[in-house]
Amino acid sequence: MSENVEPKRGREQRVTKQRLAVDAAMGRLDDFVSAQELHRLLQDQGEKVSLATVYRILQSMAEDGLLDVVRSGEGEAAYRSCEAEVHHHHLVCRTCGKGVEVLAPAVETWAARVAAENGFTESSHTVEIYGYCPDCTRLRGAGTQETA
Repeated sequence: MSENVEPKRGREQRVTKQRLAVDAAMGRLDDFVSAQELHRLLQDQGEKVSLATVYRILQSMAEDGLLDVVRSGEGEAAYRSCEAEVHHHHLVCRTCGKGVEVLAPAVETWAARVAAENGFTESSHTVEIYGYCPDCTRLRGAGTQETA
């Protein structure tokens, strides 16, 4: 049986068993996760939800502002529960997916100026910085760095 409830932000959503399972799983995760990884986690927990449904629910939650989304260099989306209520950016670990929310007023000023200088209005932007978190850096060994 389904019911309608209003999420924290965005439009009213139909709440299904699958949506509740995805929402609960995302609430337990601290790091970014792909739809495939989340689907595997849900399957391991005995949840009956298809990969297509996981994709659809994650996209819907992201559109409602409930999840942050970052894209890898290959274009794969990764999702995480959104903690910040204001526009922000992320530091994302290439190895473990750990994400750190970052406010960047200088980036906001620069983006607005570049858009205005070029005649753009109602512009938006995303900035994601990829690297290795302190834990993964330690595991990789001192002095080993990769450039993107």
